[in-house]
Amino acid sequence: MLIVEDDASIREVTALGLRRAGFRVDTAVDGRSGLTTWRARPADLIVLDVMLPGLDGFEVCREIRRTSRVPILMLTARTDTIDVVVGLECGADDYLRKPFDLPELVARVRSVLRRATDPPAPTTIEVGALEIDPASFVARKHGRDLALTATEFRLLLELARRPGQVFTRELLLERVWQHDFLGDSRLVDVAVQRLRAKVEDDPAHPRLIRTVRGVGYKLSPA
Repeated sequence: MLIVEDDASIREVTALGLRRAGFRVDTAVDGRSGLTTWRARPADLIVLDVMLPGLDGFEVCREIRRTSRVPILMLTARTDTIDVVVGLECGADDYLRKPFDLPELVARVRSVLRRATDPPAPTTIEVGALEIDPASFVARKHGRDLALTATEFRLLLELARRPGQVFTRELLLERVWQHDFLGDSRLVDVAVQRLRAKVEDDPAHPRLIRTVRGVGYKLSPA
């Protein structure tokens, strides 16, 4: 695991807590050294602060996503949702607001790792022009591979398992992210927007992933 955090006290306490929880931890003090450390010793998860000197967390996340689907958990000190939205659009899998308790961080880390390693059901699912292969973690449209992050793939897979069924945001939070986000439904909305940008012919007028106002979302084969 790699922690990229410029605040020495947060970095040291976080690393100590995760090591005590049984994780092997590397640390970096800024975005550039974080990328250098990750390239030299690839981690199975990255805890990435947003506000970093030099390259900020968003830039680091984008750079990593060019070549890797390693799970990324972003840390933000802001109370509004802008960092969360931008982080998810950059390809982050999860986020945690500062200040946080170490037990919550450990729980989030384990949840992200579990989602990344749990083998999905092997049966290929077809919905309209979409073909989803859980075993190979690949989704295609009209036979062409879609460049989905791990979270986007799991969201699409969850919707595709029951085409036509309406999923509430709360249910998607539980099924896809596997923990309680205290009603932060914006996480689901942003993830759906990102997914639509990759699977819809016209994301502004979605025909596959439909919004059911006041309820949630469904995948339509039409």
